[in-house]
Amino acid sequence: MRTERRSALKKLLLSAVGVTGFGLFASSTASANDSAPEKEAGNITKMDDVPLFSGHTKLGNMIFIAGKGAHVAPFTIGAHTDIVLKELESELIKAGSSMEKVVKVTVFLNDIADYKGMNEVYKGRFGKNPPVRTTIAVAKGGVPGDSLVEMDCIAYI
Repeated sequence: MRTERRSALKKLLLSAVGVTGFGLFASSTASANDSAPEKEAGNITKMDDVPLFSGHTKLGNMIFIAGKGAHVAPFTIGAHTDIVLKELESELIKAGSSMEKVVKVTVFLNDIADYKGMNEVYKGRFGKNPPVRTTIAVAKGGVPGDSLVEMDCIAYI
């Protein structure tokens, strides 16, 4: 599993270099016929009938899941973390992946004091080889929509 995640991250980085044309590995001999992998969006949220953001986006074999929050009572970190992780899993399944194929998670906490409580619910949800993770306590104003926690992730198919 760890080797698969490492390989997926390498492919992601190499595809990003190829898509942007920047970096040490960019080729100056690219022709006009070369094209970047096509991006596929899923579960598009609209505002006034204008696309705002996608629930997930696929690029090659990589899946990028938008931030998921819990905007309901009860307002406890345990309940919100459970809701958010279930929403991430649901979005991953829709995109053709799973929690075990997640390589990166970003956690946004409304209050850093909830770190331990979030971890209690988070642990074990990604299988034996958990992904890398960054946890951030948000600044004044908090996580959007009254959620105590929001998470996004990157996975592979």
